[in-house]
Amino acid sequence: MDAILVSAVGLVAVAILIYMLLKKNDIKMTLLSLGIILMYIAILLGNKIKVSAPTGTAWLDPFQAVVDQFSNTLVGPGFVILILGGYSAYMSHIGANQVTVHALTKPIAKIHSVYILIPIVFLIGNLLSLVIPSASNLAIILLATLYPVLRAAGMSRLSAAAVIGTSATIVPTPLGSDNVAIAAQLHMTVTDYVFRSHALVSIPTILAIAVVHYLWQKHEDKRHPDELTYSEELTQNNDGKASSTESGNSHRGFLAFIYGLLPLLPIVLLLIIFFLNIALGTKLNISVQMVTLISFVVAVFVELLTKRKVQDVLKETNSFFTGMSIVALLVAAQTFVQGLTSLGIIGLIQDSMENMSGSGFVLPIIMVLFTAVIVLLSGSGTALVFAMIPLIIPLSKAAGIDPVALSIPMQLAGNILRAVSPVAAVVLIVAGTTKLSPIQIVKRTSVPMIFGVVMMLVMSLMLF
Repeated sequence: MDAILVSAVGLVAVAILIYMLLKKNDIKMTLLSLGIILMYIAILLGNKIKVSAPTGTAWLDPFQAVVDQFSNTLVGPGFVILILGGYSAYMSHIGANQVTVHALTKPIAKIHSVYILIPIVFLIGNLLSLVIPSASNLAIILLATLYPVLRAAGMSRLSAAAVIGTSATIVPTPLGSDNVAIAAQLHMTVTDYVFRSHALVSIPTILAIAVVHYLWQKHEDKRHPDELTYSEELTQNNDGKASSTESGNSHRGFLAFIYGLLPLLPIVLLLIIFFLNIALGTKLNISVQMVTLISFVVAVFVELLTKRKVQDVLKETNSFFTGMSIVALLVAAQTFVQGLTSLGIIGLIQDSMENMSGSGFVLPIIMVLFTAVIVLLSGSGTALVFAMIPLIIPLSKAAGIDPVALSIPMQLAGNILRAVSPVAAVVLIVAGTTKLSPIQIVKRTSVPMIFGVVMMLVMSLMLF
């Protein structure tokens, strides 16, 4: 009877979470509220809540559990994500991100073969997502800087929209907040997780998606040729897009090179350390936090040398101290999982996985399908991933598989399939700018992205 009651309450909680995701309500408050409610239900059923220090009464333990989650997160992955969010915000504030985008997209104007541009732009877009991790923000910048170049070169609206809408996918970066959170959960360094596990699957998948993009967009353009020329589009829209290609070009020469390098500096430093350890056998252990802080100091120094106005530069550093939202999402997700754990639902799932034959093969497939349904309906590729991160270790242990075999398919599926949802912010932004319907864009993004999901799932099952 208890097992049936616990399962029913757990299913209702998950159903409410999915409903709130679909309604695009604040996911942080939903997870936090559900977690606290589940802990109180667990207390009513006679279960105890695990807390760091006794409060003297069980009725206050759920709030102590939330405090514990904040304490544990802020000294762990949350601190890393906080610094990364601050660095990204500072790079945008001083215009370094725009310089990087301009530098990487400028050579594209010299390529005259329209369909060769498709895989090139897709790969460059993925590279730029190292600098601008938000899919929506990256799409906005690419629509302003790159879309006019692609259209002027003769690319159709749908092909250009599809390649820009899919630019932020699964590039392996130690600066990604999801990679930081997963690595911390798996008790790995983020560089080990990204370069020794994630990259083995994500890099071949990205390259394969680029090829499929080329073939699919070419095929669809032949079936449904775009009758609207770029000059006609400009006349229709009358929004002056052609002039936007010059954005991000206030810095020139060597100064532009320095500013363009700043957003990538943490990654460059991490890669140098990673390859030095392999080539020379050194044991340098420099964290993501440290290289980000070093990069921040370098960026401030560059700003001081460029502007020579100490007071103004110091004021601008306020933009570094931002980025709490992802940390709050982590805490909320962990609170929700603690509620499920206190209730006993996680134990029931673990028992079911242990008794299921072939669960090590089935579990990753189930989680990818579950992720696919929620992402396609809600349009969010990260909220569900963050909510599921605390479950990776208990579920993988129950199935008898490496936690990486579960984390990578689930994480990559969420990020890839975002561009296939007609309600995803990035798809709506691209659709609004190009005056196309979200369904038209999704038809162009679906084949390359679904191929990518299948390929990465097969590779994950084979490698891990």
